[in-house]
Amino acid sequence: MKALLAALAAGRERVERCELKDRTVWIKRYRRPGPRLGSRALAFASRFGGLAMLRPSPLLDIDGMIEREVRQIECFSAAGFRTPQIVYRGPTVLVLTHLGLPVSKHMGPLRESDSEAHDQLLVRCAAELGRLHAAGLCHGRPHPRDFAIDEDAFGFLDFEEVPATVMPLATAQARDVWLLFLQVASRALRPETPDRAFAAWKLAAPTQAVHALGEMMPAITRLLPLARFLLRLRQGQDLIRFIAATAYLANATQS
Repeated sequence: MKALLAALAAGRERVERCELKDRTVWIKRYRRPGPRLGSRALAFASRFGGLAMLRPSPLLDIDGMIEREVRQIECFSAAGFRTPQIVYRGPTVLVLTHLGLPVSKHMGPLRESDSEAHDQLLVRCAAELGRLHAAGLCHGRPHPRDFAIDEDAFGFLDFEEVPATVMPLATAQARDVWLLFLQVASRALRPETPDRAFAAWKLAAPTQAVHALGEMMPAITRLLPLARFLLRLRQGQDLIRFIAATAYLANATQS
């Protein structure tokens, strides 16, 4: 425990890996929220742009942020999903068990060596998200870096967003799908992968979430001409991901 105490006292990184004598743990530090400009912009867009799915989660103080993450970990774990366990909870920090290598880290080496295995990980993410939605849960910000695999066991990380507190659960789950496809549609190496991933999610997903996604996409699709215009002015990965995901899901939900 000396190594952990030293890391807690001296560490500055927001998320820090710590090697103990018998296991690996992660130290996650919470800091005061920054300026609320981003949250206010999202709230404005959701209210006046008809994009309820952009509504931000409530802004909390440090204690509230820690409590929210602890509550989500407990909720996911109670539903049978793999999550990090809490080793220690302090006023501004959580110490969590190691759940495995993030999916994004698994994908990196495969990009040049095995496109099928690389894309199968994206399909797996979509399938596991469907299972999560079928259990009445949503992740909030699904991304390959926030999922972990350890000897084929799949787990969920980072529960800082709880959109179901500010929108219907089905809308929050549809938002999950769109956020995941920001990665799937832009990172897939094979043209059939987005179809496979969407089918994998839809196979397990509740009907309400499927309907909510279909109802949500027309509003988001209205932003595509603006996004394509901005992309001509300045290249940016966020714009590329937005266009790829939105265009794909707009088509997929109509078929």
